[in-house]
Amino acid sequence: MVALRVGLVGAGPWAKLFHGPMVTGGPETELVAVWARRADAAQELASDLGSKAVDSYDELLDQVDAVVFAVPPDAQADYAIKAAEAGKALLLEKPLGLSLKRAEEVADAVNASGVVNQIMFTNRYTDHVRAFLAEASSRTPIGAMANFINGACLPGGTFATPWRIELGAILDLGPHVFDLLDAAVGPIAEIRAAGDPRRWVAVTAEHENGAVSQAGLSLNSTVQSDVTDVRLFTEQGELSTSFVAADTGPNTPGTIRSEFAAAVASGTPHELDVNRALYLQRLIDQAARSLTN
Repeated sequence: MVALRVGLVGAGPWAKLFHGPMVTGGPETELVAVWARRADAAQELASDLGSKAVDSYDELLDQVDAVVFAVPPDAQADYAIKAAEAGKALLLEKPLGLSLKRAEEVADAVNASGVVNQIMFTNRYTDHVRAFLAEASSRTPIGAMANFINGACLPGGTFATPWRIELGAILDLGPHVFDLLDAAVGPIAEIRAAGDPRRWVAVTAEHENGAVSQAGLSLNSTVQSDVTDVRLFTEQGELSTSFVAADTGPNTPGTIRSEFAAAVASGTPHELDVNRALYLQRLIDQAARSLTN
């Protein structure tokens, strides 16, 4: 098997902790180049990963077949559109953009290009979440409750980045929570929220099958450890699982890497693609707009 030539865009905390080690962790992919807006950070990360830093995004695109993104949503939107137009396969972060309009622009460009693409809904690649969803698919849901609560945006937090601090939990945690509730309970017909996304927000979703789910989201809560749980109530009994903050699982990076490489090799987009991300961003937008109504 010929390794997929990958370029990594971004050299921040998540690129160091997850994206970089994921790309270099197996034979399916080869990290050919790293580029970031801070050249010194790109050089340091590339050195740590046994790769090389390049001077420009265009230089990275010239050398790779696929691009992995670990940058803020506003930057990703611009870079992803350019990469799609250049015919590069994409492993994208969520959300697609800081606004629904930008997310739609990314999805339109990716779909128009026809490039293989996949989204880092990290939960969906974990063994325990996949087992949970497989069991849920055979049951009749009544409702569900979820929590994704942490202190990531408290002063000094590793992920206290400007966009998370300004826009809060719906945009950052919402994709994970809405995706899992939608997949486990059934398609969401309507969603609304109450509270302040920069402190605490409560979400209620009504599903097409009549079930109702609720979730508490916070990036600014002082907790001993992240609270990440999903409880699904069905006519056949209760099921539960956790989000990635509680248990990423040792197989998760390898699963993402191998499934991305396989999708590119086959020319078939992954089921967790840009269209799934756009569907979820529309739910995010609906929830966020309900706060101002």
